[in-house]
Amino acid sequence: MNKPLRRIAIFCGLLVLALLIRDNWIQYVQADELRTDKNNRRVIIERYASPRGDIIVDGKPITGSKETSGSDFKWKRTYKDGAMWAPVTGYASQAFGATQLENLEDGILTGNDDRLFFRNTLDMLTGKKQEGGNVVTTLNGAAQKAAYDGLKKQGAKGAVAAIEPSTGKILALASYPSYDPSSFAGNSTTTDTKAWQKLLKKNNPDDPTLNRALRETYPPGSTFKVVTAAAALEDGLYTDADQNTRTPLPWTMPGTTTQLKNEGNIPCKNATLRTALQYSCNTVFGKIGSDLGNEKMLAMAKKFGFTEEQFTPVRANASVFGEDMNPSETALSSIGQFNTAATPLQMAMVSSAIANDGKLMKPYMVDELQARSVDTIEKTEPEELSQPLSSDNAQILQSMMETVVEKGTGTNAKIQGVTVGGKTGTAQHGENNSENPYAWFISYAKGEDGSSPVAVAVVIEDDKAVRDDISGGGLAAPIARNVMEAVINSKK
Repeated sequence: MNKPLRRIAIFCGLLVLALLIRDNWIQYVQADELRTDKNNRRVIIERYASPRGDIIVDGKPITGSKETSGSDFKWKRTYKDGAMWAPVTGYASQAFGATQLENLEDGILTGNDDRLFFRNTLDMLTGKKQEGGNVVTTLNGAAQKAAYDGLKKQGAKGAVAAIEPSTGKILALASYPSYDPSSFAGNSTTTDTKAWQKLLKKNNPDDPTLNRALRETYPPGSTFKVVTAAAALEDGLYTDADQNTRTPLPWTMPGTTTQLKNEGNIPCKNATLRTALQYSCNTVFGKIGSDLGNEKMLAMAKKFGFTEEQFTPVRANASVFGEDMNPSETALSSIGQFNTAATPLQMAMVSSAIANDGKLMKPYMVDELQARSVDTIEKTEPEELSQPLSSDNAQILQSMMETVVEKGTGTNAKIQGVTVGGKTGTAQHGENNSENPYAWFISYAKGEDGSSPVAVAVVIEDDKAVRDDISGGGLAAPIARNVMEAVINSKK
């Protein structure tokens, strides 16, 4: 072979070798990356080529799938009572992707999860179409309905979170206003896109797609006083619910000439912890926070879950308690104002830990993942998150919260034949407190055996709210009561 031909042959051989290397690189190294690339339309087509698995509540699906025409996406998602369940399910849209459980458990729901590999292999051998699995939630349908209907009846923005204290199971997670994920589940520019555009915050200031139960932090107002009371008991500053506190009236915040005011003419001078919680004395709990100091108050808030995001598995925003605050700032934060903010889930966690004799369980909303054959793929086991206070001190705090419901600001939460503990709250907001306050209520119910089946937190943003703790009792407490009743009745 002459020299030019030999050079051409070597060059062609190198080209073939490069082609082989590139082909093998794509097939074996980049295959998974390309298969899952969001810009690979085949991935999206495959996702909607068969019905999705379902999200289950009380043993029944709250989702479904509907065959479509005129699109290469064969199946789209449907929802039962979509607006009520949106804070739990999120959405799965052919045009706009997926959120929350629909996104986090997409592999199970589409059948692409590796844990379904053996079952999918059998399906391929038998010619059966691949099927998605199910996501079984911890939610209680009756409690969710009571929560959503209560918020809707108020006609104001707000949220509810309810937890089973002994396990951390989330029983209700409602947000209002809400949206129906079915309205934009397809990819039609004339219907789905228009429905989506109407929901965007720039077009709808009420922001219905915001999950207020998990993603909105509010000043908790006087509901935070139970955290301050827990800190006082754990520190030994006070050891009994009926021990008089060393609280003058008026009380001037340290380093200032500003007196901390109470709401109305209430018996707060040297009040006991029980009386102070019953009447919601700012002076008593502000002074406790100031006496304990920022470091101890922050430590207690962290034990209840503040400053950390929670994953349920849907992410909840971290709640806030400030660092490096002076005594007067700590006083204000200890009554749930200034540099304190919490999600409704966080305040439900506070109430659940108190109800569970001081033990805080990690909140979760997915009970198990199932194959389509209902074989269990993964089961969630309850997990202790922390022990914010001792059993003895938790029971002292329970007795104080039960007084609030029995003859304090929380009487609207009473349930006949059931022991209920609670705390109302009104959180002022806006520049110079110019805007109307948030109405809060946190609570728990106890059975005859002393165990607690449910703890609840409710927050309402309402123009009708008045500037005292009774607004929490008047607007939020009835919703909490209905949610607790729903849980109790469902266990009978």
